[in-house]
Amino acid sequence: MSEAGLDPQEDYEFMLSFLPTGWREKAKELGALRRCRKIPDAESLLRVLMIHLADGCSLRETALRARLGGIASLSDVAIMDRLRMSQEWFRWMNTELMTALVTRQPTAIYGDRWNVRVVDGTRIKEPGPTGSSWNIHYSIDLPSLLCRELVISEHTGEGESFRRFTVSPGDLMVGDRAYGVRPGIFHVVDQGGDVLVRFAMSNLPLQTPDGRPFSLLARLRRLSGTKIGDWPVRLEWETKTLDGRVCAIKKSRQAAEKARQAVKRQAQKNGSKPKPETLEAAGYTFVFTTVASNLLPPSSVLEMYRGRWQIELVFKRLKSVLGLGHLRKTDKTAAKAWMQGKLLVAFLIEALVRYGEAFFPWGYPIREAAGSQ
Repeated sequence: MSEAGLDPQEDYEFMLSFLPTGWREKAKELGALRRCRKIPDAESLLRVLMIHLADGCSLRETALRARLGGIASLSDVAIMDRLRMSQEWFRWMNTELMTALVTRQPTAIYGDRWNVRVVDGTRIKEPGPTGSSWNIHYSIDLPSLLCRELVISEHTGEGESFRRFTVSPGDLMVGDRAYGVRPGIFHVVDQGGDVLVRFAMSNLPLQTPDGRPFSLLARLRRLSGTKIGDWPVRLEWETKTLDGRVCAIKKSRQAAEKARQAVKRQAQKNGSKPKPETLEAAGYTFVFTTVASNLLPPSSVLEMYRGRWQIELVFKRLKSVLGLGHLRKTDKTAAKAWMQGKLLVAFLIEALVRYGEAFFPWGYPIREAAGSQ
């Protein structure tokens, strides 16, 4: 036992108590423990991989620490092979942890009509000028901030889209401008969900309820002070039509100027010049939603969209605390396994924080499956 009175083995066993039931058996079933000549069991395998994933050690240093710690005697190449074979095992544990961590949202804040889900994506790039790029598509619940779903994809073809996610009836999907396009919006509605999404005027051609072109700028110009706009609109795509609303508010002078400067910088980066109407629209915040006004007033629509920024904090934690912003693996299988492993560390931290906020006289939750002695 250390000077601080802490036993590393007990700490590790405490961490294992948060893993989903059956995780040891799944290691063999999903191929992580095939040909396990030098690794006796799933616990040893996970401990070796956690040295690499949670501590951020190189493969060579991981091999040294595992050998000196009496866990396993493996080369750095063997550890890489084990990591690659653990991709599906990690993915299964991540899915089970997400299911266990998601809690019902307080009805006093968001009501009991929707499951509010904020979605976003972040890019992870392998080192070097020719390294591949990957996207992590992430969904968290409000207000719990717990992850509901994640998808890993290569940085090709369709980027951020609501179509990346599984939608259930009662889900209210909240996204930024990248998600404000018709294919993704209709995907959500077709699955029984609703959307609340920011959008760019050029990406979402709206109509009035009677089928005429909807002039957003003309309506935005009517807003002054803290007045909130709320206008019914219609959206068409292919052979489908749906009704929705646009809710908007004028930004403060300082916020509007900051937004316009951001538009100019992006245009300069792309080698273009921003359109006057784009600069004018930057002075307002406007969102599209399929939720009817009698169910959610416009002030609540805008307040709910404000919660989208919470997912930005999630990504900052993942990138800064877990080193998720710079991918170190150079083949597809290893890259996916590394990302799934990093996310497993994130979910375990989430579980530790959640249970740390609860009160257990013995310091951890009891599991029925554990039995008694």
